[in-house]
Amino acid sequence: MMEIAQLPVYRDRHLTLLTDLYQLTMMYGQFNAGRHEIRVVFDVFYRSNPCGNGYVVAAGLEQVAWYLYHLKFTEGDIAYLRSLNMFSEAFLEYLRNFSFHGDVYAIPEGTLVFPNEPLLRVEGPIVEVQLIESAILSFINHQSLIATKARRIVEAARTNPLHPGSPVIEMGLRRAQNVDASVFGARAAYIGGCVGTSNLMAGESYNIPVSGTQGHSWIQSFPSELDAFLAYAEAFPEETVLLVDTYDVLRSGVPNAIEVGRRMRDAGRSLKAIRIDSGDLAYLSKRARRMLDAAGLTDVKIIASSDLDEYTIRDLVTQGAEIDAWGVGTHLITSSECPALGCVYKLVAQQVDGVWEPRIKVSENPNKVTNPGRKKVLRLFVDNQAVADLIALDYEHFDPSEPLELFDPIHTYKRKVIENYRIEELLVPIFERGQLVYELPQAHDIRERVDLQVEQFAAEIRRPLKPHEYHVDLSQELWDLKQSLLHQWRKPEGKKG
Repeated sequence: MMEIAQLPVYRDRHLTLLTDLYQLTMMYGQFNAGRHEIRVVFDVFYRSNPCGNGYVVAAGLEQVAWYLYHLKFTEGDIAYLRSLNMFSEAFLEYLRNFSFHGDVYAIPEGTLVFPNEPLLRVEGPIVEVQLIESAILSFINHQSLIATKARRIVEAARTNPLHPGSPVIEMGLRRAQNVDASVFGARAAYIGGCVGTSNLMAGESYNIPVSGTQGHSWIQSFPSELDAFLAYAEAFPEETVLLVDTYDVLRSGVPNAIEVGRRMRDAGRSLKAIRIDSGDLAYLSKRARRMLDAAGLTDVKIIASSDLDEYTIRDLVTQGAEIDAWGVGTHLITSSECPALGCVYKLVAQQVDGVWEPRIKVSENPNKVTNPGRKKVLRLFVDNQAVADLIALDYEHFDPSEPLELFDPIHTYKRKVIENYRIEELLVPIFERGQLVYELPQAHDIRERVDLQVEQFAAEIRRPLKPHEYHVDLSQELWDLKQSLLHQWRKPEGKKG
């Protein structure tokens, strides 16, 4: 099992008060009313895919596990809460021995997920389960968003017929909103398919390959651009990548890089790549490629950066840009087009006299009506291709040898029957009675999982613009339960029952 407590990014971190005040006021209210041991179930889910994408890459579970594993109130936390003059001494004393005793089921990181299906199911005493809402949402929302954005960018880069499979490097540290966003964002970007990061803390923490060469200031600090290039080649003879746009790409940068490349070749070494960080990347890369080839440096790669995103990359590919690899920063690390995923955390069941009773949130907006009860998520495969996800009550059983009718949970007239299907249950146990029971995978294993997951879905679902909507359906029993509860709440006041 991964020793998450030893990861560098987690050292000396204490996150128990990473929560909103209303979590503590609700906890205190439950405690004050003697209801704090009531057991409940909450679901984490989102309602719509970000960036117009057809799916989301699940990420952030490792951070959730670390947070729950170390959840406790320190004396400093208690002193701060006392200073707010909102809580009784009895409640503050209760917090001294507080820890997480609940159960968590989650869809593993790197899985492709879809709107309205539970990414996590959290069960336990109400005060524990309410406290952790904000932190869990923060971890899952952020990393799932960045992993999904990264996947969109990586898929765009892979469309290049001139350089198939051209890699993407995450290099957004200086543009991230803060330190945690940069480190966790780099992790999420790697999970989404980036081959490496410029962020050394992320590299150390998650064993992500790191990449970096020089900035414009390196070039400017030398008497000439050629001097700067030669000095760098001397320092890093096996990994010489030269930044060629400090002064003039075609008149200065590329010619000087060619001179260095020739000298390295004569010495039995080779120039690895040049990087262009500004200007018309399509035009400059094509001209640079011709110049390098004419000089006999056909193996020298061209790396492009400069405010790239999936749309710009696809445009450059369409224009025949001669780019072998891409460095992407701001638009990836901030997910600038869609800066929030919008996962929510909703109560779906409560134990009364030892029996689980479903709970539902009702709204005038049909998309905000929750799916009640303790649930599971089943992925259905036909001929090894995912055809639908089915949200069902946790005790339901389905026989793959029998036909299964699926229907849209809102537009119920949309129906289809599948046969000879395979079932994969997506939610797996992470914590049982407060004990971590899940072996946390390494980031590179999660990254490989994403590649395998993508292959299971039709291209129409994966396309970046106006993707085909993947079916996420409710079981008949869950749908009936939902309609029954809605009918109950539609009754006139005083007649509910």
